[in-house]
Amino acid sequence: MLSFGAAVSTAPGHQAAIDQALPAAVAGLDGPADLLACFFSMDHAEAADGIALALSERGGTASIIGCTGQGVIAGRRELERGPALAIWAAHLPGVTVETFHLAVHELEGDGLAVAGWPAIDPGRQPGVLLLADPFSFPAEAFLERLDETTPGLAVLGGMVSGAFQPGGHRLIAGLEVHDGGAVGAALAGPVEVRTVVSQGCRPIGHPFVVTRGEANLVHELGGRPALERLRETLADLDARDEVLLRLGGLQVGQVIDERKAEFERGDFLIRGLGVDPEHGAIVVGDTVELGQTMQFHLRDANAADEELALMLAPVPAWEPKGALLFSCNGRGERFFGAPDHDAAMVAEATGAVPTAGFFAQGELGPVGGRNFLHGFTASLALFCERPEAEVVAAAADQVAREGAL
Repeated sequence: MLSFGAAVSTAPGHQAAIDQALPAAVAGLDGPADLLACFFSMDHAEAADGIALALSERGGTASIIGCTGQGVIAGRRELERGPALAIWAAHLPGVTVETFHLAVHELEGDGLAVAGWPAIDPGRQPGVLLLADPFSFPAEAFLERLDETTPGLAVLGGMVSGAFQPGGHRLIAGLEVHDGGAVGAALAGPVEVRTVVSQGCRPIGHPFVVTRGEANLVHELGGRPALERLRETLADLDARDEVLLRLGGLQVGQVIDERKAEFERGDFLIRGLGVDPEHGAIVVGDTVELGQTMQFHLRDANAADEELALMLAPVPAWEPKGALLFSCNGRGERFFGAPDHDAAMVAEATGAVPTAGFFAQGELGPVGGRNFLHGFTASLALFCERPEAEVVAAAADQVAREGAL
């Protein structure tokens, strides 16, 4: 059986924080730790080497990932100020855990290459956890390429936060500490990693098909100038939504799966929106395609609360055993007006299973079966027992493949 534990300390020194958090985290396990994740505020950044060493020596495993965060999440708490160090421990019987570091290299002439990606067996791979440095790792391009080479592989995590210049972050993979690239853990075997990605917006107006556009410019929606469609949509807003509009809450949603007859929350990839009066076009924070369906959205605290509740509704039936939460650093108390919003809602939906995470500069998670880098999002990885029939079938398939080799 899978088992998990999580604990947090606000002690100012890393040794004292580990003394408090590590025993409490591993106490919840039914066996040895197979994976440790550690998220710590910038107060502990310079002690990252000592954190990695202490976790390995005292946690009983070298399978460790971790990073700095502008804020730390543990259980129902979101610690957005002051020193904090959270430890999340997992006992994963039968599961192979491979931690790794991804380094980025410039190619001669043009382009980048990413080295360090582990061997992936799609038949056994329930998911990958990824923590990436926003200054040095091309997350969007990497995820796009990964979807092409390994379709269906879910990647959950976040862009490391807390520093304001390159080299300031710390990322842990095993016993190694890095100040750039990305670190992660690839899981293979009898565990199901379910995902919840809440983008915190609600649709306004009607969906339209892109009938003329190029790159990130949309000239026509539904056969009419895109700016006209936008003006008509905004003209129907009520007084409250007009306030949100002035506060910069306007976004656009791009439909991921066009095969659906109707579109609702969860079917859209939310992106930033601007206007190019010179070309009479809408500017989208992503590439657009002819025939793609789009709908304008508004972002506010109420919409984010409502959508997260909606996305978490099926979670109790999944019976998760542990969770990792990556929440945008644009959410939190400043956005919702009260502390612990996302963490408390996740705790309510999961039955307060051991949970940890951090406030990220961008969140990684799948929408419509493809992996994306998001903003203002809560991205949640839920660890569940795989149905026994699936475990037996997967084991038989593995034996057959090993025999064929």
